[in-house]
Amino acid sequence: MVGAVAVREGRVLLAQRGPGSYEGLWEFPGGKVEAGEDDRTALARELVEELDVHVHVGEHVATGRDDRVELHCYRVELDGQPRALEHAALRWFPMADLAEVPVPPADVPAVEALLRGV
Repeated sequence: MVGAVAVREGRVLLAQRGPGSYEGLWEFPGGKVEAGEDDRTALARELVEELDVHVHVGEHVATGRDDRVELHCYRVELDGQPRALEHAALRWFPMADLAEVPVPPADVPAVEALLRGV
């Protein structure tokens, strides 16, 4: 799995999960890596599908795990305004509030990296 870490003007973009696993929690948007794709290609594709936005994928931020997935998070620069096509909501959270935002376990290492200034 891959996740996008988008930061603008001291705010971090998170997507709220809909019904199902981790319902209502906030996550870094992204998705599955398909056969034949590398992480960056998959992340760019997923963000077009989920957020209707093109991105430039940058450096790796962190990797997190839970009992089902391994999530590789990368910094991204968004080209345009994202729209929630597959999530319950999108929100830009102030960096100062990030530690209080409920996220799935696999997203925690990327949150911690951002709070350390990575």
